[in-house]
Amino acid sequence: MGHVSKRLYSSASKLAVSTSQLKQFPPKEAILRPDSGKANFFDPESWATLQPPPTSALTAFAHRIGLANVLSSTDVVRRACTHKSFVNLHAKYYPSSPAPPTNANLATLGNALMGLFASEHLHAAYPHLPTRVLKAAVSAHVGPLTCASVAQEMGAVPLLRWHRQPTTPMSPALLHSDALASIPRAITALVYQEISLQSARKFVQSFFLSRQVDLRSMIKFRDPKRALIETVEKFGHERPKSRLLKETGRYSNSPVFVVGIFSGQDKLGEGFGSSLKMAEYRAAEDSLHRLYLTRTPDHLLQVASSTFPSKQGNIYKTGSETPYTPGMLGEAEILYASSGRSNIVAPKRPTLEEIEAKREGLDV
Repeated sequence: MGHVSKRLYSSASKLAVSTSQLKQFPPKEAILRPDSGKANFFDPESWATLQPPPTSALTAFAHRIGLANVLSSTDVVRRACTHKSFVNLHAKYYPSSPAPPTNANLATLGNALMGLFASEHLHAAYPHLPTRVLKAAVSAHVGPLTCASVAQEMGAVPLLRWHRQPTTPMSPALLHSDALASIPRAITALVYQEISLQSARKFVQSFFLSRQVDLRSMIKFRDPKRALIETVEKFGHERPKSRLLKETGRYSNSPVFVVGIFSGQDKLGEGFGSSLKMAEYRAAEDSLHRLYLTRTPDHLLQVASSTFPSKQGNIYKTGSETPYTPGMLGEAEILYASSGRSNIVAPKRPTLEEIEAKREGLDV
């Protein structure tokens, strides 16, 4: 086997190109120029990228993700796996052929639907979650990196048809993960178009919203003790007080202190540290985490999109609807920037001494 043939077979195997689906292999362009018959430079990777995925791989992909009834046609699956950047590459080598259908419109629609489902789910599950943390949590659940990771788990990497694009004054560079992220978005839009909004929500719930995301690491405080005092005062409870719960090795090289913060008889949080200040800091941070990360029980969790019918139809006509009880709106909001790196200047607030003096009716 010659060098050209070896490169062709290697590139075809990497990009899931089945040689049995091709009319001729190796192609004429790999050996002779069609017009002059002279040797021609041939790029196996570009040639393999232009070849459509085999029909068997497209069918297997639809069954693998459990949507064989929705993605019944291989043309639909091929469109969902074709990024809009592939059109430029196709037009370069086949200028007279019609442009292949892409998932550009489907990905845009699917991205909007996934953002809707993630926002309402997180807001219903964590009603006290701050706005900035809510946005970060939505990105963690249905953002580009997560969509690309889900597409890899689906086995969509060999089916992706795209073309790398450099940075331009109008748009950033197109990476492989960006193109791969368009596949789950396009599939979400197809489920919405072919079945219903309810089915699209269940698809996103199964593949995205069921994942565990560490929300605690997204909430940072500049001064958790002061934020806790203002938050407790907002809810009308007693002023929080720190109490030493346990200690060991106070006069040794590695002491450990355990501090709890109480509001009246209620224990808000607990923290430990090698100093009393560190333990109090962690206790105040733990108290705020317990508030902001309060989760609605699963059996009480209900979102607005669950009231739409599960079948196709006109949503503006009167019909059977699922009863819906809206959840409570959280009143707590973090007043301080995350680790002081937001470049946002917060308005000046009164000090703790001024708050105490105002409560006692004294002039400061």
